[in-house]
Amino acid sequence: MTKAHVLVAYTDDEPGVLNRVASLFRRRGYNIHSLTVGPTEQEGVSRMTIVVNTDEVGAVHAQSNLEKLVNVQKVENLTKSPAIVRDLILLRVAAEPARRAEIMQLATAFKATAVDVAATSLILECSGSAGKLDALLDVMRPYGILEMGRTGVVAMARGAGFYGAQSSHTGSESLVPNYVN
Repeated sequence: MTKAHVLVAYTDDEPGVLNRVASLFRRRGYNIHSLTVGPTEQEGVSRMTIVVNTDEVGAVHAQSNLEKLVNVQKVENLTKSPAIVRDLILLRVAAEPARRAEIMQLATAFKATAVDVAATSLILECSGSAGKLDALLDVMRPYGILEMGRTGVVAMARGAGFYGAQSSHTGSESLVPNYVN
């Protein structure tokens, strides 16, 4: 059964590494739904969070192929592990002055904040699980979504961390936005 898998890879922070990782997925016919890359607490090391829609065997193959790349230091599949999974959205909503307070009240329920206000619209910023952001989109759709940008998933194992023992917490969060599954 095909489902979204979240892989986290620590890589050397060097030119060409992102291209090699993306090419690996392309060559094997995987569609990357989300890819976020950024620096880590260690200088010279980048962290990639990759969401790919595949079956269990495909996820195992993707992980083992990633681990074979020279610039990849370590890879973990967080799909079944207790993890904190977050996404960020910037959302431009049509907001005539008469409806602005109503929109802001709804945004507050999602802990979204207005980061820009224009004459006929406002931009909301919100982070959280994919389910929370999908619900925010559903609530804002009737007002008119003018523009949207999502960062993609960033995930971190619960507990002692990537290299340590995991927490006994077994709660799970929605790993990916509704549009992936």
